[in-house]
Amino acid sequence: MLSEIFEAIAPHLLEAFGALLTLALGWLSVTAKRKFGLDIEARHREALHSALTTGARLALDGKLDGDAAKNLVIDYARKSVPDAIRALVSDDGVLWRLAEAKLRELAR
Repeated sequence: MLSEIFEAIAPHLLEAFGALLTLALGWLSVTAKRKFGLDIEARHREALHSALTTGARLALDGKLDGDAAKNLVIDYARKSVPDAIRALVSDDGVLWRLAEAKLRELAR
């Protein structure tokens, strides 16, 4: 009698286990995607700011100012971290303002 009951519910238990396993894998997948996506964005941001800082130092060491200094900073960043720029910068105006801010920060 007990074995008959088990045989009757076994397929349903397997279905429930499969559904729970699918939910757990889905949750793990979403969690991992969020974490790794944030890690990648943080690395891009760090690389971009590092390149902007180096470019600004080069411009200031070369006694450049104004547009010439900003252009050097932007060119350096574009050559150094093109992937970061593609991932983080929506347009050239943003990059121009970042270069300007970095130059001001380092000129203090």
